[in-house]
Amino acid sequence: MANKRMFSLDVIDTDKFLDMPASTQCLYFQLGMRADDDGFVSSPKKIAKLANCAEDDLKLLASKGYIIPFESGIIVITDWNVNNSIRSDRKHDTRFREEFSRVTLKDNVYSLATNCQADDNQLSGKCHTEVSIGLDKYRLDKDSIDINTICPEPETVSGLSGIKIPLNDKSFYDVPLEKIAFWKETYPAVDIEQELKKMVAWSDANPTKRKTRRGIGRFVNSWLSKEQDRGGRRRQDNSRGMQQGKPFYEAEQPEYLKYLNTELTPEEKAILGEG
Repeated sequence: MANKRMFSLDVIDTDKFLDMPASTQCLYFQLGMRADDDGFVSSPKKIAKLANCAEDDLKLLASKGYIIPFESGIIVITDWNVNNSIRSDRKHDTRFREEFSRVTLKDNVYSLATNCQADDNQLSGKCHTEVSIGLDKYRLDKDSIDINTICPEPETVSGLSGIKIPLNDKSFYDVPLEKIAFWKETYPAVDIEQELKKMVAWSDANPTKRKTRRGIGRFVNSWLSKEQDRGGRRRQDNSRGMQQGKPFYEAEQPEYLKYLNTELTPEEKAILGEG
């Protein structure tokens, strides 16, 4: 693998590319630096983790057409040959021959082969007409992605709550539903959704103190832990009760109220000195 790679402004200096989140753009460059001489990458998920990017960034690159994923987990960079021009005497052919045989090259852009007809741009005579399972894993509904939205994470990704905490790179952390369920068990005294909305408001009001994608989990847990220690929703409920002129214990104990409203007998009044 070479130590130097190139990136064409024809690819990266477009609204389509620049409208993507910073983390997705970063991942594109990281994949480009680690691709072999034909543009294939064997461990895109590993690279995403090393670059502190999310798997959703891979999905977005696939949905925008910047990469083609295969069911083997390997991906190829669509515009690899637009970005890079490698001399034949220095080029090392990819070892991923199966995946290489499933794409065609036209105008220096890779695309999946869809028929058996060979032409000058056909990389292999082998025919593959089936839809790639790997592509289905990464594909997003393109109609659902609004490139003008400020939200960097696709709305159609399942398992997300829609509560989006701003991060320091101007992207967002869309809280997973499974995390909310876990936090509800861990911090039973806390109204999790309400506290997450408070975090959104706090991050919006304090842009210089926003957290990184790697640090947001620790931030949320710390916030919820402190709220749990302070009494969480019970403290809030008690506060609401006092605002209505009633102590919390009265609102929660109707039998006690019933007892307070019971008139004392003459004997009880005598004992209390009220007779």
